Amino acid sequence: MLNDVNSDRQVELRKLPLGIQGFEGLRRDGYIYVDKTSYIYRLIHEGKPYFLSRPRRFGKSLLLSAMKTYWEGKRELFADLAIEKLEENNPEAWKPHPVFYFDFNGVNYMETGALEESLNIHLKRWEKQYSCGTQGTLSERFQNLLITAKEQTGLRCVVLVDEYDKPLLDVIDSKELQDHNKGVIKGFFSTLKSFDEYIGFVFITGVTKFHKVSIFSDLNQLRDISMTEDYAGICGITEEEIRSYFMNEVILLAGKQKMTVEECLTALKNQYDGYHFHPDGAAVYNPYSLFGAFLDKEFGSYWFETGTPTFLIHQLRDNHFDVRKFSDHTIYAAEAMLKDYTGDSPDPVPLLYQTGYLTIYDYDRKRKRYTLCFPNDEVKYGFLESLMPAYVPNATVGNGLDIFSLDEYIETGNLNKVRDVLTALFAGITYTREADPFEHYFQSVIYVVFTLLGKFVLCEMHTYSGRIDCRIQTKDYIYLFEFKRDESAKAALAQIDSKDYTLPFIADSRRLFKIGVSFDTVTRKLTDWEAAEVDGNGISG
Repeated sequence: MLNDVNSDRQVELRKLPLGIQGFEGLRRDGYIYVDKTSYIYRLIHEGKPYFLSRPRRFGKSLLLSAMKTYWEGKRELFADLAIEKLEENNPEAWKPHPVFYFDFNGVNYMETGALEESLNIHLKRWEKQYSCGTQGTLSERFQNLLITAKEQTGLRCVVLVDEYDKPLLDVIDSKELQDHNKGVIKGFFSTLKSFDEYIGFVFITGVTKFHKVSIFSDLNQLRDISMTEDYAGICGITEEEIRSYFMNEVILLAGKQKMTVEECLTALKNQYDGYHFHPDGAAVYNPYSLFGAFLDKEFGSYWFETGTPTFLIHQLRDNHFDVRKFSDHTIYAAEAMLKDYTGDSPDPVPLLYQTGYLTIYDYDRKRKRYTLCFPNDEVKYGFLESLMPAYVPNATVGNGLDIFSLDEYIETGNLNKVRDVLTALFAGITYTREADPFEHYFQSVIYVVFTLLGKFVLCEMHTYSGRIDCRIQTKDYIYLFEFKRDESAKAALAQIDSKDYTLPFIADSRRLFKIGVSFDTVTRKLTDWEAAEVDGNGISG
């Protein structure tokens, strides 16, 4: 019955933890929980201080909340989970420890002093709990808390830090404020290195690891498990976990979309899977997007809509990053480059990886070099749609000369309108400074426009590789584009003929067009256009 598209009548949508970050509430209120507690057991019993980097909305907060609940000794909330059985013969398990959980979410760090006030609020709550003094600097008060809590309980403290880098990423456009917040974080958490006597477990999460500019220069004993194979699946949801926990939801989604279950699983994989945090580690789905799709019964863009990476977009454009690398698997990085973010490097690749816009595609062990790519269609098309306004401001204004109109004209075979849209898109390009090379924009705009078209139709780009620059296929039409700079459109058509680009499509029943497009470097405009229909004998009409 699983392949019956009407089988949604037999199942009910259960409570999905979309946006639920508290483990205790999740368990008490009957939400589905993908059991990650075997990872927690291993971390606890290895006994090291840890750091984990994962993109936003990937379950870091829920992971830390589960750790907090464990250390508070609330055994009943772990009934039937892996850690309950793993700890059944451990007499030291489930003893309530003093837990200091720092949550840096939910604060506007653009305001001066916001970070200090956030730390102060945390400390005041715990000082009341342990009847502890409130005198001294923030760091001194924290030290006093650690000492007092251990003396009162006889157990070493647990320190959990959620999204430590949010006060840094929020102010990435303000160097002065970011430097200030770096200093505050570094000074406050440096306590952790010299207080081993009072601290039994430390776990810190974030999106990025600011190398040598924050807590990591002092806390050099932290074990970074961000790119460790054993912990590749600690956040996110694997294919196996979807089949174990969420087949009811898959059936409902398949029924709504009139798909078989296997077709639905393939669509989910293309849209939301593909994150790799180790070359040999499990691939994981973005849980936020997955749950959104299950709840709405639509393949929407959920994760990407929660935040637009404007600072990354500007960095790509201003540093003339070759955006075609996103699709031809030529974005390379060393491991140290992916793990650490210096904060002042013009190279956007480490931050693109750490924030989830790129993921590991391959690893060359001989060269010790990673190849990166987009993880899935949600990220690919969402990112390129965000990139488009930086290069072509009028690309999505809905005035008949935008990319959505271009899709309509491609589908209906309106070549004159296709020409008008491409002309308008290039005429609308703005430049940040006179020295901006046109070639960078020419290549980038062509790539972004036609890759985004690929979201709607079959569009393959092979620019400057000796093959046809762009091939677009719809139900009724095939278009072969050749783009030239400072040459005539007739020369572009001549190349299509001399290379026999039309030959593989002669027997196709669809109408076949070859199109030559020329751009002028001086005027930075589309200046020449030639189009011809090719009949079944390969003759242009």
